[in-house]
Amino acid sequence: MSSPKFPSALLSLLLLAGVWGVAAPAQEQNQPEPEKQEPVPLTEGLPQREMSEKERKRREKRLREELETHYRQWLQEDVAYIITPEEKTAFRELNTDEEREQFIEQFWLRRDPTPDTIENEYREEHYRRIAYANERFACGKRGWRTDRGRVYIAWGPPDEIESHPSGGTYVRPYEEGGGTTSTYPFEKWRYRYLEGVGQEVILEFVSPSMTCEYRITIDPSEKDALLHVPGAGLSLLEEMGLASKTDRFDRTDGTRLPTRVGEFGDQRFGSRVGDHFDRMQILANVMRPPPVKFRDLETLVETRISFNLLPFEVRTDFIRVTNDTVLVPVTISVQKKDVTFQLKDGLHQSVVNVFGRVSTLTGRVVQTFEDVIRLDVPPSLFQQTLQQTAVYQKALPLRPGLYKLNLVLKDLNSGNIGTLEQRLAVPRFQDDQLAHSTLILADRIERVATRNVGSGQFVIGDLKVRPSVSERFTRSQRMGVYLQVYNLGVNEETFKPDATIEYAVRRGEEVVFTHTETTEQLERANRQITIEKILPLSGFPPGEYTLDIRITDHIRQQTIHPTATFRITK
Repeated sequence: MSSPKFPSALLSLLLLAGVWGVAAPAQEQNQPEPEKQEPVPLTEGLPQREMSEKERKRREKRLREELETHYRQWLQEDVAYIITPEEKTAFRELNTDEEREQFIEQFWLRRDPTPDTIENEYREEHYRRIAYANERFACGKRGWRTDRGRVYIAWGPPDEIESHPSGGTYVRPYEEGGGTTSTYPFEKWRYRYLEGVGQEVILEFVSPSMTCEYRITIDPSEKDALLHVPGAGLSLLEEMGLASKTDRFDRTDGTRLPTRVGEFGDQRFGSRVGDHFDRMQILANVMRPPPVKFRDLETLVETRISFNLLPFEVRTDFIRVTNDTVLVPVTISVQKKDVTFQLKDGLHQSVVNVFGRVSTLTGRVVQTFEDVIRLDVPPSLFQQTLQQTAVYQKALPLRPGLYKLNLVLKDLNSGNIGTLEQRLAVPRFQDDQLAHSTLILADRIERVATRNVGSGQFVIGDLKVRPSVSERFTRSQRMGVYLQVYNLGVNEETFKPDATIEYAVRRGEEVVFTHTETTEQLERANRQITIEKILPLSGFPPGEYTLDIRITDHIRQQTIHPTATFRITK
């Protein structure tokens, strides 16, 4: 999308290409007192009495009431595509929140590929996939609810994607009958190997409605826009008069493909014979939860946190992943002049160990992480480097609620230690309310390589967004602005939102810059939109400023007003 032009050359707001891309837990409802009934005999050696219809309905009602909490959202949204039927059944049998919390903890630990480390890479990758699906595949509904979102979340990015976003002319491969036709928009995803599914798995997604809504199909002819047009889009045999287009509708293999030479030698789905039942089996396997790799578990060791000598700054942001999970990037900034360097191997070197822990107010640890900040500076740049900052970030998936964040930084060269303990209130994003992520002012926004999409420090989707922890900028810098907006209303016919976005930069009461745009000007605008801007600061005199953004949803008649303050130095 091209950058909008504004009246002031010095205060131009340059729009980056759109890419990417859900608070305290609800209290569990009090359970109704069960009606008096005969106790079920559970004595060893005696069979358990069958539950009466009345008892069964009462128990189901009680279960539904219990799951009307964030636990139900976790079950039906967060892990809907990866939880096994056995795990789901076991979870529904639990009676207390304590049991459910223990189950959830064990659920993730069972899938941890490195149980001997503190991090759970599986869980972090899972929520990155959900966030990406919500941004990339949304179309009238959240991206994780779509077919492409489901496959992406369960199996990850495909090894290859053949994309036809506009449809158009399509030369059929031999195995689809050959010839030329016109198609609806479609995509083919190729996985070289999926555990429990097979090798060379090819999945096809088609949008017969010519919108952003793609659905998975086992019929390669579903993308054929001329399928029901007589005499159009003929195959090779049909062009030669050796087959009739009407024969397509008499097939018994679940497709409407043209007749081919050597019929039933189909290799469409990998290297397997593409009969109807084979294709259905592959689709069923893909829609099943991925296999669980059971691992031995180890208990976590509590860490004693010391007092402070090393100063640092911390910033926390909140980005929605699902209704029951929020991605919380914790960004730490250390002034390089505050750490100790030692000259080794011709370089000035510094090493700072980072330890973080997130716990509930009752003391239960929910997240722990450790990492290292390494700084290697050549002598020629050493003095200049001391005026800079070192920035580190760890993104944590957390449930909405109130937590305590503890951080410890240790300078290994000097032994200086810095500590921080602060309140961490993770918000809940309701589906029926227009909402937004943290408004992030960044000193760097740039696109990342395809292989790094959704992973790594500062990465949100296919952008690297590095927050300015201090929110201080120089006039020579370009300030990045990043914001996600959730739950916009969409037109039921076009699946498009109708919202206005107004920007204003104020210095005290004085408005020094304004700009307005609509969602029509944004790429992939849907229920969720991402705002990415770059604001050159050379035309702003030093001082304190406020950035106001007002988003008005004309369909739902709701408005939100995120703001952020920043300072410009000389």
